[in-house]
Amino acid sequence: MLAYEETIFIALLTLLASVIGTLAGFGISTIMVPILLMVFPLSQTLLLVGIIHWFNDIWKILLFRKGIRWKLFLAFGLPGIVTSFIGSSLSLRISQEVLSRALGLFLLAYVLFITFNQTFKLSRRLSVAMSGGAITGFFAGIFGIGGEINAVALNAFNLEKAVYIATAGAISFMIDSTRIATYIKGGAWLDPVILSGFLIFIPASLIGAMIGKRWVEKIPQGKFRNFVAVFILLLGLKLVLFP
Repeated sequence: MLAYEETIFIALLTLLASVIGTLAGFGISTIMVPILLMVFPLSQTLLLVGIIHWFNDIWKILLFRKGIRWKLFLAFGLPGIVTSFIGSSLSLRISQEVLSRALGLFLLAYVLFITFNQTFKLSRRLSVAMSGGAITGFFAGIFGIGGEINAVALNAFNLEKAVYIATAGAISFMIDSTRIATYIKGGAWLDPVILSGFLIFIPASLIGAMIGKRWVEKIPQGKFRNFVAVFILLLGLKLVLFP
């Protein structure tokens, strides 16, 4: 059973993760999954965090709705749905430590690359966006995290703040919807007491997103890309050292 103290702890963790997730465009699952794995089994953790992440996607879409670029959203999101299904189907069958470290090394390499290539940005060709979406979906399904890859791809387009956050939220919404359905179909479930905790978790997620939005507005557009890169660096280190 989920104790009162655990409910408050998850709510506070959701609040913190939502602030960071809104600021950086990713990070909720990366923060919450390792911590909640100390309390819940993997399948319940992925489902619980997936639902919280899904609501944060909605808040980002609503709070930054004017920034969504639908062509980019579809190019990322549609391949991501397919690969998210594949990844989430494999998530409980394979060891994830080696893959987590590999992902962390990739993120660190990306940060080093853009540090010495400040003007670099990806071509906005359809094939590039579709490849980024496919990789994002797969990692989201298999690890319960995929925002880092999504952030790398979108960050490399050097988008405006609102466009980056809104588009990232819309893409994650599609991918999260797929993986949550796959987890449930695969037998993942949540205790009724945990489900009742969403009466607190959902408002905490919204409050965190609203705080994050206010902080985003204070970050100069010229520094926003580097700001996101710092979060990618920190989470890359986390995956390498603590997969």
